[in-house]
Formats: sequence, structure tokens, C-alpha cells
Amino acid sequence: MERLERCARCLRARLVAEAVRRRLPWLLLGLVFVGSALKDGDLVPETPMQNKRNALNVYFVKVAWAWTFWLLLPFIGVTTYLFAKSKFLYGPTRSILAALRRLSALLVGTAVWYVCTELFMYIENLTGTCFTSNKLSEPQKLYTTKQECHRNNGIWNGFDISGHCFLLSYCTLMIVEEMAVLEGLSIDRNSRLRVVINGLFVSLCFLTMIWVFMFLCTTVYFHDFSQKLLGALTGLAAWFATYRVWYLKPFSPGLPLTNVPLSSKKYGYSR
Repeated sequence: MERLERCARCLRARLVAEAVRRRLPWLLLGLVFVGSALKDGDLVPETPMQNKRNALNVYFVKVAWAWTFWLLLPFIGVTTYLFAKSKFLYGPTRSILAALRRLSALLVGTAVWYVCTELFMYIENLTGTCFTSNKLSEPQKLYTTKQECHRNNGIWNGFDISGHCFLLSYCTLMIVEEMAVLEGLSIDRNSRLRVVINGLFVSLCFLTMIWVFMFLCTTVYFHDFSQKLLGALTGLAAWFATYRVWYLKPFSPGLPLTNVPLSSKKYGYSR
């Protein structure tokens, strides 16, 4: 448990800070430009990460929203309940309602994930052509979707907006925003809930590192620049529209640290 506490303390110092939340969107955009330049200049060495069947892609990225959802679910629920009780002196009922309100951010995220991925698939189908002959220069306009084309051993050539860049950027920004609650939460060191929160927090930190690493791998190995840029911009736009605009309004899931300054030490989690 002491190792977990030390690990959580170290990660808090580096990831739970206003500066990280302010700079992370620019870092992700920078990775798109740098990664694309390296890819276009053939400056990237061959590694297992360029194989779409690599373990991180198959077992993590392909189900990135599921990983993000199921780790944030208990983290948001527990931290919001404790924060509401300690900061606002709410009773159990109002604290539970506050937690449920914050958990609705996951429903919003699910809707964002579904709508955007469906939109990307629609655009790819709308702009694509299926090649089924041995000569790729001879288009066969027999199929209207990528799935139909692949079922007939064809190659679909459409505008494929990077779903990886979209989802990984959105999940990364969402996790970092939600972890900010630790700046305003006070938990006794001997509490079992502290161990639970530390475990969830460390897991979310490592998940964030995986998302950023796989985002980088996507930029240097896959897609055209415009496809990656549009994917990343969509993820950033979804984050900005929710956490920087809508969640500031009364009728919304709200922010993790409602009305608590980020520099406040009164409710420091590290106590």
C-alpha cells in the first residue's frame, strides 16, 4: 500500500495540475504535425507498432472508450460523493445526487463517441470507391459501403478520418479533466477509500500514458495528415464544447471542481 501511495503522489505532482490541462491540447496537436512530418519524410523506423495487430491496439485502443468508461465510472462516483460531503457538507442523499449528476458526463462522452464514429464511417462510405480487380486503377462501383467491399475481398478507398486520433485525444483530455478533483479532495491516509482512489487514479494515469503513446504511433504510422488532423480536431472540439463551455452551465453534468479554485490548499488530497 505504501508503494501505491508513493506512486500516486508522484503521478499527482505531474498530471493533476492546471498547467497540464492547459497544455495537453496543444501537445496533442503538435504530435499530429510532428508525427506526420516524420511519416512523410520516411524517418520512422520499422517497429511492431506499425502492425495493426499489436497487443496495445487490439486489447486497448480498439476498445478505448470501454477502458475509459469503466475506470472513470467508479473514480467519478466515489470522488464526487466524498467531495460533496466534505466540501459542501451534503447529506448522503444530496451527495449521491451530486455523484449521479457528474456521472452523466460519461453518458455525454458515450454519445460523443457514437455520433462521431458513425459520422466518420458515413463520410468514408460517401467518398469511397471499391476496387475488386487485380488492377487497382480500375474502379468497380458495385458496392456502396466499406463493409460490402471487404466482404467481397475488395479494397475500399475513401476519406478515412482517423478515429484513433479522435478517440484517443478525447479520452485523454477527459481523463485529465476528471482527475482534477484530487486537487480539492481530502481523505484520511488510513482510509480504505484512499487506497481505492489511489488504485483507480494510478490506473487512469497509466491508461492516459497508453492513449498518448498510441496517439503518437497513429501519427507516425497511419493515415494522411488531413485525416489525422481532422480526427484530432474533432476530439479537441468535443472536449472544448463540453468541459470549457457546456459544463459551465447550470443544466449540465458540471465540472469536477465546482466553485473550488485550482490553487486551493484547504482541501488538499495530499494531506
